[in-house]
Amino acid sequence: MTNTATEALPISVQNVTKTYGAVHALDDVSLEVKSGEFLTLLGPSGSGKTTLLMVLAGFTRPDCGSLKFGDREVIRTPPHLREVGMTFQSYALFPHMTVAGNVGYPLRLRKRPKAEIAERVERALETVQLGGYGNRRVDQLSGGQKQRVAVARAIVFEPRILLMDEPLSALDKKLRDQMQIELRHLHEQLGMTTVYVTHDQREALTMSDRIAVVNHGRIMQLSTPRDLYEHPANRFVADFIGDSTFLRVNRLGADVTFGGVPLIHAGPLPDTPELQLMIRPERIVLSSGGPREGANNFAATATDVVYQGDSFLLHARLDTGEMVALRGAVRGSNATSLPQLGDRVTLTLAPEDTVLIDGSQT
Repeated sequence: MTNTATEALPISVQNVTKTYGAVHALDDVSLEVKSGEFLTLLGPSGSGKTTLLMVLAGFTRPDCGSLKFGDREVIRTPPHLREVGMTFQSYALFPHMTVAGNVGYPLRLRKRPKAEIAERVERALETVQLGGYGNRRVDQLSGGQKQRVAVARAIVFEPRILLMDEPLSALDKKLRDQMQIELRHLHEQLGMTTVYVTHDQREALTMSDRIAVVNHGRIMQLSTPRDLYEHPANRFVADFIGDSTFLRVNRLGADVTFGGVPLIHAGPLPDTPELQLMIRPERIVLSSGGPREGANNFAATATDVVYQGDSFLLHARLDTGEMVALRGAVRGSNATSLPQLGDRVTLTLAPEDTVLIDGSQT
């Protein structure tokens, strides 16, 4: 396959709404996907992410709004004229065809010459590491191989946009992790603008240039994986991506307190009167020397300690009554000195890890 990075198209979604009765599957959604970008639509079941992908593909007609591929308005263009590659959750392979027959199907629909079809099919199979598999039957393939065939079929006609609907959900964890890296490398090789749908947070963090978190038909936040994880816009995003403890805090202007004690924090505060402190379990630290100067300190009692080989998970009850979780690395020096049930502990949180979020949106 040739590198198509210079030919990739940007996508512009403006004010798209889709309703089913009283339900807003998409509620005035606007979204810009950059040329050659790998963007993931992430959200729980029923959030609207697949509906948005179907709008991009042309299988769902929205009630209103605009959709452009490059400078071309395609909101009324039928799917087969959008020149978009697509893979489905179920693979949607034809069982009566060989691998080559499946991969070459889009080219036969476009009435390409047989010699060209054979050449491009083999190139596509080599791109997904299935060179020489053309004569095999679909039922002779493993799950991972079927997924590669589905991808080869989607890219064989060199589309400028590739849409992927939870393509790895049917695979076991080990194979899914492997395919995530392979798909990411494939995207870098081909350069197609890619929109990927998943409900798996780790998958989205691993593969994406940017992630759009979708809920109730709206985009809650659109940002890079790191920014989403470290600076979520609201409680929903923070809770959906990663594990967190949320503590309600008090705000008076620029001052924020928890349990009557001022919190030291870095960065601007959200423009909302209701704030919550988000604590990621790997960011709060077990302090062996008591309270640390220049950090936020929490007195607590250990309620559960779980040894997990290379790490440990500590659950502790703060003196204010709330429960928090802490995850730390197990090293030779601390493996025998982990807290025991009922031990008094001091937990510390650095100012840069003291993330205050909008607590009004859940």
